[in-house]
Amino acid sequence: MTWQKLTAFLLSLMLWGWSLPAQADWTMPMSFSNAELKGRDFSGQSLQASEFSNANLEFTNFSDADIRGAVFSASVMTKAILHGADLTNAMADQVNFSGADLSDAVFTEAILLRSTFEDVDIAGADFSYAILDGAQVKELCARASGTNPKTGIDTRESLGCP
Repeated sequence: MTWQKLTAFLLSLMLWGWSLPAQADWTMPMSFSNAELKGRDFSGQSLQASEFSNANLEFTNFSDADIRGAVFSASVMTKAILHGADLTNAMADQVNFSGADLSDAVFTEAILLRSTFEDVDIAGADFSYAILDGAQVKELCARASGTNPKTGIDTRESLGCP
């Protein structure tokens, strides 16, 4: 379908009283795919729905950042700081989080399949409804503690730990 046909179709819908769905309340997403961002400071920034796929994010600071809906697929985030960051609905599959500070972060409904969590700090992190492998849950439950200050959810409870 060409842009002209699509525009004509949408205009005809509006003339008949149809409305388009409301847009999400997100800022314009940015793309950092395949970027070398080692040591960058994104702390406190609003980067909703931004793209960080295949990026080198070692030692990167995302503390208290709003990165809801962001895509981090296959990125390296070793020793990254995500303290207090909001990763709700984020796609962080196949990410290496080794040695990262994930304390007080919110991973609600995030996709975290096949990611590495060696030596991470997850005190107070909220993993409610996150999609994780069974081995990941077992590994994270071994170090889970605390309650998330934003959501009030216990880390062990959010992971479904026994």
